[in-house]
Amino acid sequence: MSFDYDVIILGSGPAGFSCAMQSSKFDKRVLIVEADEEHLGGTWINSGTVPSKALREAAKSIQKFHNQFGDERGRKPYERFKMNDLLQYKQNILEGKNQKVKNDIIKNEIDTARGWGKILDEHTVEVTDHLNNVKSYSTKNILISTGSSFVEPELFSINDSNILDYQSVLKLTHIPRRLVIVGSGIISYEFATIFSALGTRVTLLADTEEILPFLDDEIKQEMLRVLKESTIQLYNDVQVQHVTHNKLRTCTEVGFKTEIEPDRLQVVETEHVLYVGSTTPNTSKIGLENINLSLTDNGGIDVNSHFRTSVDNIYAAGDVVGFPAQASVSFVQGRIAATSMFNDESTQMSESIPFGIYSIPEISAIGMTEKDAIHQGIDVTVGRAYYNNLTQADINNERDGLLKLVFKSDDLKLIGVHVIGEQAADLVHLGQCVMAQNGTIRYFMEHVLNYPSYTEAYRIAAFNGLNRVYKAGIKYKKILERSDQN
Repeated sequence: MSFDYDVIILGSGPAGFSCAMQSSKFDKRVLIVEADEEHLGGTWINSGTVPSKALREAAKSIQKFHNQFGDERGRKPYERFKMNDLLQYKQNILEGKNQKVKNDIIKNEIDTARGWGKILDEHTVEVTDHLNNVKSYSTKNILISTGSSFVEPELFSINDSNILDYQSVLKLTHIPRRLVIVGSGIISYEFATIFSALGTRVTLLADTEEILPFLDDEIKQEMLRVLKESTIQLYNDVQVQHVTHNKLRTCTEVGFKTEIEPDRLQVVETEHVLYVGSTTPNTSKIGLENINLSLTDNGGIDVNSHFRTSVDNIYAAGDVVGFPAQASVSFVQGRIAATSMFNDESTQMSESIPFGIYSIPEISAIGMTEKDAIHQGIDVTVGRAYYNNLTQADINNERDGLLKLVFKSDDLKLIGVHVIGEQAADLVHLGQCVMAQNGTIRYFMEHVLNYPSYTEAYRIAAFNGLNRVYKAGIKYKKILERSDQN
């Protein structure tokens, strides 16, 4: 049977884009269907990952300048710098990234169709453009990479004025002096630290017992220590009672109660409220009822390790399949889906996936936490390197931070790396490489690491951990002996 395309991709986010790129390398005919009339890249480029990280970089630069050189008149960063300057910095990055994506698609001869895609059957996709013109395309394979959307709040409405969401907050015309963030996830924490770096007094209202509960305990304690020294006030186990505008005081009021004091109504005044709730996979109105796909309990599309759905020629990748819903993961998922479509199912994703939290300072980790390892009955030792012992941190005036290694006490095998501090999201990958090769902390002691650099933290942490093993009674000489295989 002859088809118009070898694969039609719904959505041009990281999963869709990487699938398209990989498929083109196999000399396949590819069509990307994108609902956005102007831009490719979805949330990844236009309203999520890239713009928020660009704003973070601008805020961090301002914070660093302010901390190092201060201000003779004692002004806050929001009094010295304009939001328009930050947004222009962000916009320049977005425009450049959008152009690069377009150039890649053109260079690889990938077709695009602007409009809403709907699956009619396992080999047919219908596209309705913004003028309501309808056209159908046949295809051998389909990739669903429609992403996810934030769930709207039930108690109040987003008005993009004083009550914002993750998109409208990136369009503010000024740096607010006060900001309340309602949410307990990674994005909430990232925005809290970004605006705190600009001098904004931030109140973070988390509806969970603790914020970012998956972090290693010591990384969490370091994070909370830095938090206490910032302009962020954190409340856990919060139930928001109301969000109203006080005309008399010309401000927005947020009333809330906490689990610790359930009978006490607390009210905080603010200029703006940023709501960052949970997300839900975008699976409606794309024709899933026509192909009888299996869904997960969380509403995502159920896939196997090759991102094939319950229908053999239909695949799904990215946020639409649910956890972990990271751009970094989506890129790999899309590529693996493409290799699977075209008869190469040898490629699979590693079970050990790093995460990066682009707060100020950054947080990143891969592998087991110390607590996880102990719960599994593994005899582990940890090694620590604090940033205040790093020459590079002294040079950059970045002394908040910790790199922690978790390794087996008997053979020194590295099983976890946890970092908070400057360049954490980059540093974690050295540990990832060692772990992928079943390596030990000997690597950091036997190889030269640039000095001065933040990577030096690995060497310090390795020796710190080894000293703990030695003091615990295990023969120092024995554990350093290299086997014949090394």
